[in-house]
Amino acid sequence: MNTLETILAQYEAHEQSAILAAWHYTEQAVEGMKRGNNHPFTEHPLGVAAILSLETGLSADCVAAYFLHEASRFKPELRAAFLREFPADIVDIADCLNKIAAIRPKDTRLEAENYRRLIVSYSKDPRVTLIKFADRLEVLRNIELLPKSSQQQKLLETILLYIPLAHQLGLYHLKSEMEDLFFRHTEPENWRAITNKLKATEAERERILVSFIEPLKEKIRAKGISFTYKSRTKTAWSIWKKMQTQKVPFEGVYDVMAIRLILDAPDDRNAERELCWEVYSLVTERFTPDNKRLRDWISKPKPNGYESLHNTVQVDNKGFVEVQIRTRRMDDMAENGSASHASYKGVQKTNSIEEWLKGVKHLLENGGQGDYNQVSNFVQDEVFVFTPTGELKRLPAGATILDFAFAVHTNLGLKCSGAKIDGKVVSIKEKLQTGNIIEIMSNRNQKPSADWLNFVVTSKARNKIKLKLNEQDLKLAGVGKELLNRRLKNWKMEIDNEELTLLCKKYKQRTINDFFKAVAEETIPVADIKAWLNERHCEPEEEPVVPIPEKTETKTTRPQKSEREDYLVLGNRLSNVDYSMAKCCNPIFGDEVIGFVSIKGGIKIHRLSCPNLTRLLERYPYRIQHVRWKDDVQTSSFQCTLKIIIDEPPVMTPLIEILNGYNIQLRSSNLEKRNRKGEEEYDLRMVISVVNNQALDKVLSAFRRTKGVKQVVRG
Repeated sequence: MNTLETILAQYEAHEQSAILAAWHYTEQAVEGMKRGNNHPFTEHPLGVAAILSLETGLSADCVAAYFLHEASRFKPELRAAFLREFPADIVDIADCLNKIAAIRPKDTRLEAENYRRLIVSYSKDPRVTLIKFADRLEVLRNIELLPKSSQQQKLLETILLYIPLAHQLGLYHLKSEMEDLFFRHTEPENWRAITNKLKATEAERERILVSFIEPLKEKIRAKGISFTYKSRTKTAWSIWKKMQTQKVPFEGVYDVMAIRLILDAPDDRNAERELCWEVYSLVTERFTPDNKRLRDWISKPKPNGYESLHNTVQVDNKGFVEVQIRTRRMDDMAENGSASHASYKGVQKTNSIEEWLKGVKHLLENGGQGDYNQVSNFVQDEVFVFTPTGELKRLPAGATILDFAFAVHTNLGLKCSGAKIDGKVVSIKEKLQTGNIIEIMSNRNQKPSADWLNFVVTSKARNKIKLKLNEQDLKLAGVGKELLNRRLKNWKMEIDNEELTLLCKKYKQRTINDFFKAVAEETIPVADIKAWLNERHCEPEEEPVVPIPEKTETKTTRPQKSEREDYLVLGNRLSNVDYSMAKCCNPIFGDEVIGFVSIKGGIKIHRLSCPNLTRLLERYPYRIQHVRWKDDVQTSSFQCTLKIIIDEPPVMTPLIEILNGYNIQLRSSNLEKRNRKGEEEYDLRMVISVVNNQALDKVLSAFRRTKGVKQVVRG
């Protein structure tokens, strides 16, 4: 009986017809193809089908799907015919197998988990992965038929992808065989050495097992405890890895053989623990333990829920054996629950993948039968896409071209203008699909916009876009600030922090930087700022001439004068006279001052040294009002601005101490670094409250004597 007949004999007549129909397509697709031994290539698909039917016990649908995969792998155009002749789920399995076959992982452990996740994402139907395992096993069993370069690629894929996945699935026999085949072909000398050692010590391990278990049976059962036991021998690959990590010879690997004692216990956690420790005492009474290797995961289970007592004991001077003691509930939890062997060995996986993997394991243990829809209900929350060079990128579901560009490189994301997927040009908003090969298009003139934040989903993309937008805003704010300062200098005007705050409120800007940005973008015209400052400091140039009110004899309608009738005396507030200190120069008691009559703000008092006063005297000489201070002005304080150049920020501390020493209040301060090459200097602007210019002179003198202060001038 040939291989195909043997396979068909495993199934019913109606199932055989589906397998034969699929096999017909495979025969046609691979006709004339040869393997490395010059045998027909059909040996490979038949070999895989034999593993599926005879060793794994999967259904006829799986065998048919695999044959369709082999046929469409070489002739994709056959897919249309498949859909007419076979159920959609069988064709879907073939499609997924084709996608997995196209995966070519790079030789890096950093991306291995991503590639494994990609395989899982292609395996919504769990049969896909089980079929792929059978395919890989057949390849490994006959790997010498492949060219050297192909052998290396297959072995790389096996160690990075398939062995860890088999471990996660709990397919330990399959995993062990793949590990052994991998080891055999990558380290042939070491494989032979360890394999021969295992064969040479096999009888000895059997004697150790008998010597260990027989004396314990009577002791344990005498206590009325029911139990079963399992034994296992480490694979050659596992032994080799432990020899390398622990730097010991073969004889130094104490857990080459492990024996697990599984106890029947009542459904009570305390009773379970007591029973395990009781059996542990019986073991250590009979055999010498190595207490350095004692692991108590019963009193304090692992975070993943794993519970068991482990130790290594010496059996009558014949050798060492690892003993694991647990109850049947603990064993079931370790094998099938959240503390499954996959979790126990630290394999990373999400909860959704873990549920899916448990479903596949259940499917296999039930001979390939089961509710496929139930175990394939795997919600994919990730997409896997490739760069043109084959580099794999894992992104969350809903990710766009722009997210992908930022995942590749930040600068590529910032300049991304679109992409090509399978030669088709798409926008930066296009959502990704697993398996896409993406070529990013960039434009050096491209700049991020706030709209990008509305469709990107990755935190990296969002953070980089926000950072760049902030940089652009700060740059524009700097341009706006420089522009306004240049215009103010030309106008011989100044602006303080209080006025900037008022302007922000006037133009509904959240911060001063937002205000300067708006100036740079010309959404706030500088001409409007000039008009506002003119109105605040004095009067707009377009303001009509308003005569000074005539003098009257009524005391209630004229300010109190000094000996000279044309002087307004500052310090006396009359009901019909309104005056205030000009913001451009902030006069204080004792300064030489002069008044300027304005329409809306009453009389503005300026210092004679005010930079704006020259222009006012030239244009509006008829609106000048002579003023003088009253000899005994009773006022709390005057506001004054100081402009200071310091060499480092810490200099501010002694300056504030000087103000405190003179009992002078600091109203506000602002520190900015000066843009001078080769110099570390800072502009410090302080607004203080003083009672008169004598107090101010003391402050100025003290400031100028302070170390680190290079210049102090009054604003």
